Amino acid sequence: MPLRDPGHVLLTSFGYLHLPQDADGRPVPPPADRIEDVRDRLRDPAAARDILDLDGLNPRVQDVVWNTPGTRELLGNLAEYAGLPAGPRRIAIGCAGGKHRAAGLTELLARELRRRGHQVDVQHLHVHLPRVLTPRTAEQETSR
Repeated sequence: MPLRDPGHVLLTSFGYLHLPQDADGRPVPPPADRIEDVRDRLRDPAAARDILDLDGLNPRVQDVVWNTPGTRELLGNLAEYAGLPAGPRRIAIGCAGGKHRAAGLTELLARELRRRGHQVDVQHLHVHLPRVLTPRTAEQETSR
């Protein structure tokens, strides 16, 4: 997605489990000036059963993400970073599947940056994909 002017910011959400891998088997994230990996930083809101079938575009999921410990500080940090004079033009936010945390945080950040006067475009690479069940997640699902 081409950037139109210096005050323009492109936000991208993605899921690490959906990315292509390099020759060493490491995921290759989308191009960005800053990549924020929230897998270990923010609790997975998908644990809340009432939002399992929703995604980060839904206000209920965004509310859960907003109220997750650490989110407000991270959001403030990313918004300040985007406002630097030579600040980023592309920020990518990734979680495991790209459906809940990354997409929700990206929407919250877009709203905040627009409020601060930035021109913002958002792309969600994996929000439309089914929820990823890792062996650990599947085990937790069956034990409930």
